Amino acid sequence: MRPLTEEETKAVFEKLANYIGKNLVHLIDRDEDDAYCFRLHKDRVYYLPLPMLHMATSVARPNLISLGTCFGKFSKTGKFKLGITCLDWLAKYAKYKVWIKPSGELPFLYGNHVAKAHLGRITEDTPEHQGVVVYNMADVPLGFGVTARSTIDTRKLDPTGIIVFHQADVGEFLRDEDTMF
Repeated sequence: MRPLTEEETKAVFEKLANYIGKNLVHLIDRDEDDAYCFRLHKDRVYYLPLPMLHMATSVARPNLISLGTCFGKFSKTGKFKLGITCLDWLAKYAKYKVWIKPSGELPFLYGNHVAKAHLGRITEDTPEHQGVVVYNMADVPLGFGVTARSTIDTRKLDPTGIIVFHQADVGEFLRDEDTMF
């Protein structure tokens, strides 16, 4: 387990900024009693409290499987992909949100995009190609994605038009449980 390099840090923060914007500061600048850090272990980026990091130094690297919250992983080409395991942190600090109707929950959880017919609400002034967290109508985070259209353009769209491109959802825990960790 090691700290992120500058390039890795830049890639992670750019991806996170697409979803939480200026709220990224809340992940980084915290009280000394509640300090967290990002660490890389086996191409995966973990977000963990400093006391946990100090305890983990006593475990040999080959024996260490996971630590803290896995925010995502780097591909072989060096691109960073957010994982569904960071949904709690994204939902806490999300800048733009989308709520889907009960009829649209299952299609989204099966990995499909969000159509306008399933759209319940959307944050005002959401731009196109912006990262959003997808909630059900009871404010339970279901996953995240990228908007296909801005808020203004969604009003003109037909019911079968795509509003949010699917990135990750909580159904991945069941679909990809063999390869997730």
